[in-house]
This record gives sequence, structure tokens and C-alpha cells, in this order.
Amino acid sequence: MNRIIYESRDAELRKISLDELPGGPEAFELAAKFCYGIAIDLSATNISGLRCAAEYLEMTEDLEEGNLIFKTEAFLSYVVLSSWRDSILVLKSCEKLSPWAENLQIVRRCSESIAWKACANPKGIKWQYTAKPAKVSSPSWNQMKDASPSRNQQVPPDWWFEDVSILRIDHFVRVITAIKVKGMRHELIGASIMQYAAKWLPGLIKEGSGLSEDGSNSSNSNGSSSWRGGLHMIVAGVGDEVPSVQAKDQRMIVESLISILPQQKDSVSCSFLLRLLRMANMLKVAPALITELEKRVGMQFEQATLADLLIPSYNKSETMYDIDLVQRLLEHFIVQEQTESSSPGRYPFSDNHMHDGSQRGTNLNAKMRVARLVDSYLTEVSRDRNLSLTKFQVLAEALPDTARTCDDGLYRAIDSYLKAHPTLSEHERKRLCRVMDCQKLSVDACMHAAQNERLPLRIVVQVLFSEQVKISNAIANISLKDAGESHYQPLVSNRKSLLEATPQSFQEGWTAAKKDINTLKFELETVKTKYLELQNDMDNLQRQFDKIAKPKQASAWTAGWKKLSKLTKTTNIETHDLSSQVPNAEQTPKPPRRWRNSIS
Repeated sequence: MNRIIYESRDAELRKISLDELPGGPEAFELAAKFCYGIAIDLSATNISGLRCAAEYLEMTEDLEEGNLIFKTEAFLSYVVLSSWRDSILVLKSCEKLSPWAENLQIVRRCSESIAWKACANPKGIKWQYTAKPAKVSSPSWNQMKDASPSRNQQVPPDWWFEDVSILRIDHFVRVITAIKVKGMRHELIGASIMQYAAKWLPGLIKEGSGLSEDGSNSSNSNGSSSWRGGLHMIVAGVGDEVPSVQAKDQRMIVESLISILPQQKDSVSCSFLLRLLRMANMLKVAPALITELEKRVGMQFEQATLADLLIPSYNKSETMYDIDLVQRLLEHFIVQEQTESSSPGRYPFSDNHMHDGSQRGTNLNAKMRVARLVDSYLTEVSRDRNLSLTKFQVLAEALPDTARTCDDGLYRAIDSYLKAHPTLSEHERKRLCRVMDCQKLSVDACMHAAQNERLPLRIVVQVLFSEQVKISNAIANISLKDAGESHYQPLVSNRKSLLEATPQSFQEGWTAAKKDINTLKFELETVKTKYLELQNDMDNLQRQFDKIAKPKQASAWTAGWKKLSKLTKTTNIETHDLSSQVPNAEQTPKPPRRWRNSIS
């Protein structure tokens, strides 16, 4: 005080202003009482401000032993840091003492103390903490109560969540970082981050839940707009209703939470990540953090829901929803699946085969869930008339063919897109329907497609033909297993029960579809009959051609008869010559049959 008066060089100075004094008038009053020997009560609520004020007023040991700096430092080290509740209160009071509290290591020491106690064994906890009511269906943040563990009461592992969530974001980051260093489970860290976000970001609080306690939230319900996903979101930086200071505070909270998310998969839910991503896009968070958050969503994309995936477009895009964002999330999911499937085995050699089979089954199930999610998303966004055919096709074809065992969801999305875009040309409709496999449609979808006037005629024919092939294959399989007419009865009964279970809209159009199927059956039988006739004619022509073209092979009997005929002719000539030379001689006729008989 003497130095300030001396440096002012004002002889008539009667008033001194200490605007930079940390702790304000309350801390100065306590320091003045200490100087005059008046007893003061040190507590967790005033110790941090008094410690910083003593440092500002230079109340060191050089002037007198046991000065205020020594007294406050001893109280911090031996009283505050040994208590859970006092450490929280002191760290909370340091929010108005920057940068003095940071330079005096008060923030660091309180964060280390909180982290050490949070990582302690819950069975050894004997101090008081703020806890939520156990197992409440819809907890409200206003129904908190002070609780101290008793002998019969078991301390839950998340006992420290509520106390830590009252801290400012920078101090919360310091505490979570210290807890990570001490080896806390990543599931608990993720759960504490989710609770903090639900308390400080009103966009992540579901309907029916109260806001945070007094002073813990910088925003109110004004300016929030209802969303079909059941969440209240505050559009910051878009209109004049939300102040820019609030938008900056929320942006800082979102960026800090993204930076301290655990790297392990399933540390937080995919629904929380998508809602955080939605708010990050709305608040114009740094692109690097948004990319990192998109990769985290892609790691567990199979856990997403349609309500969380319907993220509006905040980049002045033509479409109502951010289609490009979902496309990037799907690409990250595919890359993650490929990386997991191609990664080398981390298991013993004897377990490699079993692990590979289970891993393939898990990946296939995840792809099937994502395929159903994408089909539902396409059905929802296809109502947007500004959605281009290319974006729809690219998103529908992003997953491999093995991801879909049934294309009913994709057919619904295509039909919805055709309803919203009636001006598509024939070529564009064929291009749209090319993403669907007609052989993967169910009976209900086939009956609906058979009477759908929006589909191209060629697609309708393919659907009817695929249904006919399915019926023929089913009948053939049954006939191969059981060769009897009585075995066809279950198929008829199943068919009737299937038709009775179909919706009324499909049954109304079954008559027209049945006529088309009967016509195709008749044409198919006609083609089969003509084919058989042509086959028989061809076989007859082939046999005639073989008879004409193939030379006759002489058998051994034919060769013998030819030799006998030659020998007979020679004998007759010699006999004729002898008879002509000796006309009077008695001619002995030679019966040829004896030769034949002897030969035979």
C-alpha cells in the first residue's frame, strides 16, 4: 500500500483503487482483519480468493513469520486437499481467479486431489458426495441430494459424476485428464463426459428433463426449436435470438469434449456422438475436430438410430438434411470394417479359426443393421424434392450386396422417391430401380410392385418373373423331397395363410397381379411345348442324316457269301467248257445247295 501511494505522487491522495485485486472486496476485508489481529474463519469458499489476495498484497514471510500466505497455504495443503467436497468447492471458486489460481498451482493441486479420490476403491469411500437417486426411470437434475455412504449402502462407481459436472469446462478437462493418467476405465470416463454434456449443452437434454442447477448453464429455453428426434436444440450463430457470447461458450464446450473423448470404442454411445456432431456442425466447430468426431461415429455406426441420423444441413445446401455427412459416416464405417477384417490375428493359433468365424459373423450383422438404417434414412430423405438422383444412388450403393438379404426397405425408399419426383424420365426411373435386386423382394413387396404404376414396365416384369421362379423352385424342392400329391397340401395352406396375413392394400391388387402371373405361366408352358416339338423333330432329322451319311460296313457273313458266289461261277464255267469238249460224256450236275448246306 505504501508503494502504491508513493508511486502515485499525489499529495492530496485520499482514495486508492485496487481493481486488479483477486478475490474482490471480500478477500481484502479478510486480509485487513488478519493485519489487525482480528480472527478470521477460513473455509473452502474463501480460501482460494484469500490466497490469491495475499499473493497480490505481498504478505510473505520476509515481513513477518506466519504471514497470510503461509497460513492460507497450510490450510490448502492440510485441510482442503484432504477433503473431497472442499476440493470441488475450491476448484469451483477458482473460476473467477484466473490467472492467479493457475499460477499459484491451486487448480493443478485440486485437480490431482479430485482425480486421486475418484480413482479410489468405492468400498473405502467414507466422505460425502452429491449423488443421484438410485435407478430412477427419468432422472431430473434438480432432484439431487447430499449422501454419505453407510455400512449397508454400496457406493456406485459413478458416485463422482455429479460433483465433477459442476466445474467449468477448462477445469473439467483438467480433472478428466488427470483421471485418465491414473488409469480410470474408459467406460466411466465416457459416462462422465456424457453427463457433463447433458448438463451444460441444452441441445443434448431430452424432453422432460430439467436443466442444470443454478449457475451451471449459460443458456435458457428461449431460442430452442423442437426437433422430430425428441431433442431441444439451440441454433447458435444463425439468428439474432442467440447472443454470440453464448455461441462461443457452447463452441468451446463442444470442442473441449471432443478433444477429451476416450479413444476406445464404445466409450460413449453412438447416439451421443451423433448429437454432439449435430451441435458441432451447427456451432461451426473446427473442421479437424469434426472429422475426428465423424471417424468416431463410423467406428460404431451400427448402433445409430434414424432419429439421431436426421441431421439438418447448416451449410446452405439445397437439401433439407445433410446427405453428404451421412455418406462420409458410411464411408468411415466401411473403412473400419475392412480394417478389422484384414487386421492380423491377435489370438493364439488354436483360437484363430474360431475368432475369424465369430468376427465375420459380427461384421456381417453390423453391415445388415447399417443397411436397414440406410434404407430407413433413404425413405425419410427421399421426400425432399431437392435430393438429386445421383446422391440417392450413391448412398444406396455404398454398401456391398451381401449387406442386404432383403431389399424391401430399399424398395420403399425407391417408391417414396418416385412419389416425390413425378417428373423423372423413363431412363432415370430405370437408373433408380437398378439399385434394387428384384430377387430379394418379399411376397408382399412383389405384390405391391406388380401394381405399382410408377415403376418402369421392365422392372414390373422382372418382379413377376422372379416371383414365378421362386414359386417354381419351392414346388420343385418339395416334389423332390416328398413324391406324393398329398405333400402339396401344406404349400397351399401356407399360401392361404400368407395371403390372409398380408395388408389389405396388397390383397386388393392381388387379382391383377394373379392375372399377369397366369398369363406368364401360359406363355411359359407354350414355349416349353414348342421346344419339345422342335427337339423331337431335330432328333428325327438327326437319325435320318446318320443313316444316309454313315457307310454300311460289310459283315463276315456277307464276305463269305461273296466268296461262295465267285467260286460257284468259276465251277460252272469249267463244267460248261468240259461239256462242250466232250458232248457225249455224261454230265454230272452239281447241286449248289449242298455247298450252301455244307457251308451252313
